[in-house]
Amino acid sequence: MKKVRKFKLGKFLLFLLLLVIVLLLIALGIYKYQTSAVSSNTDPKVVDIDEGDNYYTIASKLKKQNLIRSETFYKIYIKINNPKSLITGRYELNEAMNVREIIKVLSDEKSRENGTIKLTFREGLNITQMAKIVEEKTDIKADEFINKLSDKTYLETLKKDYWFITDEIFNSQIYYPLEGYLYPDTYHFEPNQLDIDNIVRTILDNTLTKLEPYKNQLQNGNYSVHQILTLASIVELEAVSDEDRANVAGVLYNRLNENWSLGCDATTYYAAKKSMTERLTQSDLTACNGYNTRCTSMIGLPVGPIDNPSISSIKASIEPTPNDYYYFVADTNKQVYFTKNATEHDQIIAKLQDEGKWAA
Repeated sequence: MKKVRKFKLGKFLLFLLLLVIVLLLIALGIYKYQTSAVSSNTDPKVVDIDEGDNYYTIASKLKKQNLIRSETFYKIYIKINNPKSLITGRYELNEAMNVREIIKVLSDEKSRENGTIKLTFREGLNITQMAKIVEEKTDIKADEFINKLSDKTYLETLKKDYWFITDEIFNSQIYYPLEGYLYPDTYHFEPNQLDIDNIVRTILDNTLTKLEPYKNQLQNGNYSVHQILTLASIVELEAVSDEDRANVAGVLYNRLNENWSLGCDATTYYAAKKSMTERLTQSDLTACNGYNTRCTSMIGLPVGPIDNPSISSIKASIEPTPNDYYYFVADTNKQVYFTKNATEHDQIIAKLQDEGKWAA
């Protein structure tokens, strides 16, 4: 009787072992299939790997492009294999590549040749900030980039090629001649295109495209292109919404028309070469140079732009909203309050201070 039970138990265990092996083989087959190439189609598909992306967050991108069969099995592959760091850039992948091949392209430093280097400049950055981004993403040093953009011989060649660049950029008080002219956007470059001249001309070509619809207004208005870009650079840092930007521009024009000081803190930060997260000192506020509009003797626009503005701010500066305001202030939530006189302005500031919304 015991022998029969042992025989049955042994048979049962053997059955379980075979069942486990069969299930493992099935699971392995499913895994292999789900991580295999989606098809034999080798037509290229462009995938952008952005800053902040990781192998898990790009699963939806790859699935949307039909480059992987399953997000779940793709993530299992990542968990098992723990590939090297993801390299940002633009890549050409195809459906004939399996998950292993896709990961190899995205994790191998050498595969940067298969993609492009992406330079992203957000609205309102100044040239020194842009130069740091160039240094982070390329082999070009920030100082090298800035020095090239300050070389008068080089600037003269650019002036010949772009109608919006004029002799105004050569004013000796200007910190960086092309400040305000480098349109903020995302740019892609092939590795063999990463030289300063190509980067600068690619950006200026985009600036040209953005300004072209307004060429007649810019060339025939009361203010020069340089002055409009200067005004727009202030508007960029003082307002967020399109409506507020057009109203801020209207306020600045009102003050210009009355020969008032513009009194914008943003210009003082730039004049002092400080970021807007730093504290301004009393000497910063009173120092007089070509940029600080808080200086009492400074009437009119700064000598040049203080950042590189968006087309929204440029348009607002070309086509401002007419109003009878002379003051504005923004709270910590970026809401802008417009007032007609100093008394109303001070009342708004006091109210914001009481509510803990004073941004200064």
